[in-house]
Amino acid sequence: MNLTEHQQDITTSVSLALAEDVGSGDITAQLIPAERQSQARIISRERAIIAGKAWVDEVFRQLDPEVVVSWKVNEGDWVEADQVLFELQGSARSLLTGERCALNFLQTLSGTATRCRHYADKVTDTSVRLLDTRKTIPGLRIAQKYAVSVGGCFNHRIGLFDAFLIKENHIMACGGIAAAIAAAHQIAPGKPVEVEVETMQQLDEAIAADADIIMLDNFSPEQMTIAVAHTRAATSERTKGPIKLEASGNITDATLLPYAQTGVDYISIGALTKDCKAIDLSMRVTL
Repeated sequence: MNLTEHQQDITTSVSLALAEDVGSGDITAQLIPAERQSQARIISRERAIIAGKAWVDEVFRQLDPEVVVSWKVNEGDWVEADQVLFELQGSARSLLTGERCALNFLQTLSGTATRCRHYADKVTDTSVRLLDTRKTIPGLRIAQKYAVSVGGCFNHRIGLFDAFLIKENHIMACGGIAAAIAAAHQIAPGKPVEVEVETMQQLDEAIAADADIIMLDNFSPEQMTIAVAHTRAATSERTKGPIKLEASGNITDATLLPYAQTGVDYISIGALTKDCKAIDLSMRVTL
């Protein structure tokens, strides 16, 4: 994900976070003389992949542009416990006021990236792409999807606006798979059209209706292998190339590799963003 295209989202997210935390002013920081300068180091308490530097930088840019943020690691680096991630220099009040907001972003996004790397490493010898979902923390959609890419996985659609994902309830409301896909192509030509299927019969309906991507929901690895071979054979003469296939539904650490080895193009995993554990970070004031 190119962060340059999402700078406004970063600015807005940080602004809302600071408003939530600081409110009318940090009354505890007022205990410190306004003129006092200080330095601080931010340390990781555990091994992790670092993600979220842009959000940290934006916190201090908005709070106090005179604070100097000196990074000791790069985005996407593995770091170890007790490793210094970055140093701060500036107003003691500003360092302490921005601490929690900055670390909240960094610990959450690093946690997301670390979890994604865990999954990505499991399928490194296959051609599958692991995709995130819309199961993200409200207000942090772009941030978490960015962290997913830092961790070595890939983004599904950003929201409800950039691609169709026709699921069971849409199919029922539209009157069937073919009708839903036809309507999608008519409503927004050029937008990717993905449809969820639960049986081989539905798979054939989706193939005949010319879906771009078919999500195979809760297929076993054995069923998935059959579905992949069937779809490749059925769409080998298709002008746009074979239809892409995505596996979804209760895929775990234990079953991830068997699914990846079926030859499916994508595997979507909600746990990449919804089950991430924040990384333990600490700030130490040194002066």
